[in-house]
Amino acid sequence: MSITRRGAVAGLAALPAFNAWAQPAFPSKPLTLVVPFPAGGPADIFGRNLAQAMSPHLGQPVLVENKSGAAGVTGIDFVAKAGSDAHVMGLMSASAGAIMQSLMPKMPYDPAKDLAPIVLVVRVQEVLVVNAKTGITDLKGLIAYAKANPGKVTCASAGTGGITHLAIELFKRETGTDILHVPYRGAAPAVNDLLAGTVQMTILDVPALLSHIRSGALTALAVTSDSRAPLLPGVPSMKELGFPKVNSDNWYALVSPGAASPEHRKRIFDAASAALKSKEVIEAYAKVGGIAGGGTSAELATFLQAEAVKWAAVIKAANVKLE
Repeated sequence: MSITRRGAVAGLAALPAFNAWAQPAFPSKPLTLVVPFPAGGPADIFGRNLAQAMSPHLGQPVLVENKSGAAGVTGIDFVAKAGSDAHVMGLMSASAGAIMQSLMPKMPYDPAKDLAPIVLVVRVQEVLVVNAKTGITDLKGLIAYAKANPGKVTCASAGTGGITHLAIELFKRETGTDILHVPYRGAAPAVNDLLAGTVQMTILDVPALLSHIRSGALTALAVTSDSRAPLLPGVPSMKELGFPKVNSDNWYALVSPGAASPEHRKRIFDAASAALKSKEVIEAYAKVGGIAGGGTSAELATFLQAEAVKWAAVIKAANVKLE
C-alpha cells in the first residue's frame, strides 16, 4: 500500500499533537510522602493526615512511607536523592532541615541545594515546666533561683543535639543562667524522671507534658514561642515575658527533590496548601498540639535559612557535640 503525499503531510502535522498528548500529566502515578520517623508518632500523624487530604487535589493516592533514622536525616536523604521525581516528597523536621547540618561531621545532602521547599506543614509549640514540688510558680522565680544556685538546677531533654536540648541552651544564653543539661533517650524517660524529681525542669512539646500539667504534677512557666499555646491558654509566651529570642517551636515542612520541576512543585504546593486549610487537617493537628501551617514556598525558604542560622549559633556557643 502506497502512502500519498497528502497522507504523509497530514501524518506529520498530527505528530506534535500526539507527542504532547503522550506526555503524562503530573502526577501520573501514586505519590510517596516520606515520614522520617516511626509510625504512630506525632510526625506520622501529621504526615498521614496531610497525605489523605492532598490526594483528592492531585487525583492520585499519596502513600506514606516511614524511613526513620539519624534524627530524621535518613528519610530526607532518600527524598534528596530522588532525582527530579516530584512523585517523592518528604516531611522534613527541624532536626533534618536546620540542626543536624551543624552537628553531623558530614551531612549526606545539602538542604539548600538538594531539596526544594514546598510549604510549612505544622508547628508544634514547646513549654517550659518544672516539677511542682520545687515550689517555683513563674519564670521570674526560676531565673532568680537558677542564678542564685549556678549549676544546681537540672534540666532534662529528649537527647543531645535535639531541639529540646538546643531549646535549653537557647534559654540559658538569653537568661544568663547556668543550668545543668541532662540528656535522655527520648521524651518519655525524661518526663518519668522529671515526675520522680530526679531532674527539676524540662522544655518539651506541649502534647508530651499536657496531662501532667493538668494533673498539677508539673507547673508550666512559659511557652517557648511567640504566642500562647491553644491547649495552654493560661500560660504566657516567652515573648510576653520579655524573651522573644527564646523560640523553640518544633516544626515540619513539606519538601521535594531539589531537581523537581517548578511546574510539578507548584502542583504539590497547591494540593498541600488546600489540604492545610481544610477543617479536617486543622482539627486533626490541633488534637495533638499542632498548628497547621501555610504560606508560600519562598517564605518557607527564608524560614529554613533563618532556623539554620539560629541553631548553628546556639550549637557553637554551647559547644554541643553529638554523643
